[in-house]
Amino acid sequence: MKTLADVTAKYLTDEWQAATRTFEVVEPASGKVLANVADCDAQTARRAADVAWGAFEKWRATSAFERSDVLTRWHDLIIENTEALATTMTREMGKPLKESRGEVKYAAGFVRWYAEEAKRVYGDLFPAQDPSKRLLAVPQPVGPAFAITPWNFPLAMVTRKAAPALAAGCTFVLKPAEQSPVSALLLADLWLAAGGPAGTLQVLPTSDPAPLSTVLIEDPRIRKLTFTGSTEVGRILYAQAAATVKRISLELGGHAPFLVFADADLDDAVAQVMASKFRNAGQTCVCANRIYVHSSVVEEFTERYAAAAARLVVGDPLDAATDVGPLVDAQAVAKVERHVAEAVGGGARIVTGGKRLDGLYHAPTVLAGVRRDALLMREETFGPVAPIAAFETEDEAVRLANDTPFGLAAYLYTRDLGRAFRVSEALEYGIVGVNDGVPSAPYAPFGGVKQSGIGREGGPWGIHEYLSVKYVAMGLGRA
Repeated sequence: MKTLADVTAKYLTDEWQAATRTFEVVEPASGKVLANVADCDAQTARRAADVAWGAFEKWRATSAFERSDVLTRWHDLIIENTEALATTMTREMGKPLKESRGEVKYAAGFVRWYAEEAKRVYGDLFPAQDPSKRLLAVPQPVGPAFAITPWNFPLAMVTRKAAPALAAGCTFVLKPAEQSPVSALLLADLWLAAGGPAGTLQVLPTSDPAPLSTVLIEDPRIRKLTFTGSTEVGRILYAQAAATVKRISLELGGHAPFLVFADADLDDAVAQVMASKFRNAGQTCVCANRIYVHSSVVEEFTERYAAAAARLVVGDPLDAATDVGPLVDAQAVAKVERHVAEAVGGGARIVTGGKRLDGLYHAPTVLAGVRRDALLMREETFGPVAPIAAFETEDEAVRLANDTPFGLAAYLYTRDLGRAFRVSEALEYGIVGVNDGVPSAPYAPFGGVKQSGIGREGGPWGIHEYLSVKYVAMGLGRA
């Protein structure tokens, strides 16, 4: 695999290109410049569209078994380079090293799954009323795809999109987040080392995403747009893609509720909410943002949960002992501070944490008695803050959980099987974790409802986002 120095000031189209302009990628933990990375523009995007279209004709003609072999080798190389990839990820976006190692395995899991799924794309032969006809439904790659990925999972969000696209026979143009493009460049280098043909996977870092993205979205040869990010940006991209009627997948904002019922195993519930809330310093779209606990156990739960949060180690993300690293930038810290201050001003009580630390760090925070109209309960905070409020009845819990325009992930804890079914079915979310705070997996469908997105990633559903079905009616003629 190339080193950090090898990919500095370069981008990938049909070959590695030296950039004429660069921008700085800064380590959140130290404030130091990690790398000066290629700053691609609209002209680069036009070239990328040409390359993607040219490479598509050859890549789509390969067999599923050939594509599977390349993906399998890519998976193996990712695993072999776990430490280098994890260290780079931690440095460029601040995730604790132990979490980064886990993400490398998670990212590789998508590649492994779709290496096999490439060989499971089945068509259909179905009966016709006329015995002299044969009717077929044939899945085919939709065409070149353009992906925009976020900074918070710089490897997994790439492979979750790229692996099914490449397995389906599509070519793939990636615009990684400006905060974490180096991980994507290293990942692309491993694709080439695995035998991925030139032009099938391109990476275009940029500090000014709008002009570059507009070129690719407006190009009719780019047949698919996939985006993970905020609902606000998703709406803009959705409108832009309408002009060329692109296939589109949007994984947008979330505001996940976590419901803890009176019969829950509180120790287990605390452990799962901890895993959901504080990984990546709370900077995940599916983390528990609103914790609702039955009034009969809310004090006991809050005490146990705050004690667990207070034990978390905040520090250098490269230190093996660190549980919580920095937030990604100053704007993220300011938002967390604003949300906490507003909640406290409305009567919430700080049980633990509640303050900004040096640099871009914020103490893991638990707030009790948070009002239902507080910003913490209405907006996605994206930080290490856990607001807790009480509920009385099952119906009230569901009502509170659904009182949001978002619908990505929700969680509930109960020992009552009937309640588990009732509540999971009533929750207006694309993902529901029942006694499970971290339900995501490469082989499961990931995506939201309402204003949290369109389409699904992961599992057999993911590859169908990059396929279209052609109907073939064949007359046999006379013998």
